[in-house]
Amino acid sequence: MTTASGVLRLVGTVLPAGERQEIHLSGGLVVDRPAAADVSTVSTGGWIVPGLVDAHCHIGLDQHGAVDQVTQEQQAIADRDAGALLVRDAGSAADTRWIDDREDLPKIIRAGRHLARSKRYLRNYGWEIEPDELVAYVEQEARRSDGWVKLVGDWIDRDAGDLTPCWPAEALTAAIARAHELGARVTAHVFGEHALPDLLAAGIDCLEHATGLRPEMLDEMAARGVAIVPTIIQLENFPGYADQAEAKFPRYAAHMRDLFARRHETLRHAVEAGVPVYAGTDAGGVLGHGLVAAEIQALTQIGMTGEQALGAGSWAAREWLGVPGELVPGAPADLVVYDEDPRRDPAVLDSPRLIVLRGRIVKG
Repeated sequence: MTTASGVLRLVGTVLPAGERQEIHLSGGLVVDRPAAADVSTVSTGGWIVPGLVDAHCHIGLDQHGAVDQVTQEQQAIADRDAGALLVRDAGSAADTRWIDDREDLPKIIRAGRHLARSKRYLRNYGWEIEPDELVAYVEQEARRSDGWVKLVGDWIDRDAGDLTPCWPAEALTAAIARAHELGARVTAHVFGEHALPDLLAAGIDCLEHATGLRPEMLDEMAARGVAIVPTIIQLENFPGYADQAEAKFPRYAAHMRDLFARRHETLRHAVEAGVPVYAGTDAGGVLGHGLVAAEIQALTQIGMTGEQALGAGSWAAREWLGVPGELVPGAPADLVVYDEDPRRDPAVLDSPRLIVLRGRIVKG
């Protein structure tokens, strides 16, 4: 990590405005141009983008559950070096609060630990509870988190042999209302169709994956600002999940293949309806970390323009998570510089020239 003394100065085309500007950084923030100071120019030319966002990431998890601090650090560095300087941790069984004391690691906005139905989720990931416990656990995780709670909305029901909703409507309504009373937003893992009506009726704020969306749901979601984090690169694993389950659960396998086959069409309808969509990789389970550029690129497969996709993984996502989206005085000094315009060619995101986190050069 490189630290320059005084004020750092960058010159380039600053997004989203798209205008050539000077950016000055000091004390971890963007600042006004100083009248007199020790100014070091660290970058000229290129495109300056507010720090990227991975809005569905699991620092602290692997396929088996919580990981140790050494592994957590490696995960966080991989995300940072890909340009993801802000992460919404969409559920983790690990305590990652120590990362908050590291100025060289991304800022994490936590959703607490997954809240799952008993024996209806990945082992060692979430609190496995029954519906009459849901409100109490939502209270617990809302107080432990950074303003988010994560529900597992559907999962394979071995008795039914397919995806079914995990929670009755009355439990969801009470739990989400309590989260909102405590100032927390609620998101839910949901692959299929059947859990969605109750989640939406209960006031859910965000849906993860959302491959079961129906067109009749979209206008209400757009009007209410119910967001989607589709984790498009994670959806590529659906055929593998189907293959693994085929022998015991053929209905589930067929369902997952159907959701996969129409995933892009389903999500494209949401984009066209004006539903907010943000970039998230689902790193930390099956997928490795540092894939935010690939996810932003994948958003163009569901009808987003290059500028919309970049915003969904940068300035728009930052605003959604309560962080200033534009590089204006007072905003965090978190940014990534690219040699070419990533709005025109999102593949440019694979090759950052410079990464600055909290006003310090961490790569470049």
